Amino acid sequence: MTSRKIQYWVIPPTANGEFVACMENVLETYAQPYDPRFPVLCMDEQPVQLLKETRVPIAATTHHARRVDYEYERAGTASVFMFAEPLQGWRHVRVRRQRTKVDWAGEMAALLQTRYVEAHKVLVVCDNLNTHTMGAFYEAFDAARARQLVRRLEFRYTPKHGSWLNIAENELSALTRQCLHDRRFGDTKHLAAETAAWSTSSNEKQRGVDWQFKIDDARTKLKALYPKIKD
Repeated sequence: MTSRKIQYWVIPPTANGEFVACMENVLETYAQPYDPRFPVLCMDEQPVQLLKETRVPIAATTHHARRVDYEYERAGTASVFMFAEPLQGWRHVRVRRQRTKVDWAGEMAALLQTRYVEAHKVLVVCDNLNTHTMGAFYEAFDAARARQLVRRLEFRYTPKHGSWLNIAENELSALTRQCLHDRRFGDTKHLAAETAAWSTSSNEKQRGVDWQFKIDDARTKLKALYPKIKD
């Protein structure tokens, strides 16, 4: 029997009104011109396995690359939070031990109190994970404070199987390739320092994201996603 390779892929549903409604909502958000009163903030997150070295690596020389022993020690996991403001070419990485509702609400509150302190309302593009909710703020803060924060946020959720619509996911992919790939981080402190250095460097070099895919493109190129109208 001939073996066949399997390629895992994000396969969107066909003729799904909820999918296209969320998709067009996100695409419409990306099409808006920059307005500091209503900035668009994309966010995503991913786990990272922490690995400690069991032997001291041998530094690279002109004759050989840096040598790291095959053996390592597992040191738990961490969560990398990626925040990206596409029209400003700004990204911000935060590292936490876990990614609970309280962790997420704490990171969002910190941004509202610093970078977005003057904004009227922040438009947040993220997936519909059970931690990314208004209720998370009520688990992290007293009711009055939670309500104050929630009133300054407006969520634009990406559809299920539509994570490619989130610009923060693209930034996480770049972070993984450029900073995390083939490297070991033994603790959150080291991971936080390296990801912060990556975001600083990226912010200095890169401009805003020029998102080209529009609603009209979706209606033309992704016809199968749209429900058929019955007479």
